[in-house]
Amino acid sequence: QVQLVETGGGSVQAGESLRLSCVASGYTYPSVCMGWFRQVPGKAREGVVSMDTDGTTTYADSVKDRFTISRDSAKNTLYLQMNSLKPEDSAMYYCAGECCSGAYCSNPLDPENWNHWGQGTQVTVSS
Repeated sequence: QVQLVETGGGSVQAGESLRLSCVASGYTYPSVCMGWFRQVPGKAREGVVSMDTDGTTTYADSVKDRFTISRDSAKNTLYLQMNSLKPEDSAMYYCAGECCSGAYCSNPLDPENWNHWGQGTQVTVSS
């Protein structure tokens, strides 16, 4: 059974940084693609960044040059380093696993393409 557990959320001021972690059980990195998504109440979940099994990354334009995805295969942990945070980054952040059921995924930032989800961790950025 796959389980994804996110930690690292919190409340920060604009311009500060946070690092989110996602520990996976049920599969091992980098055997599946992994990603980070976020959602605010009343809005659709949106893709932040994905990482394919070969390390290829896809970032949303809104977070390019500020956010960085990485993984530690030995710890089976996925990370999201978030720098220069803005109030509009405030959301519940979710870790996701296995895009497009393991096949090639042309749009890895589409939440509909992901099979497994964590419970989320809240990020709040104040101005």
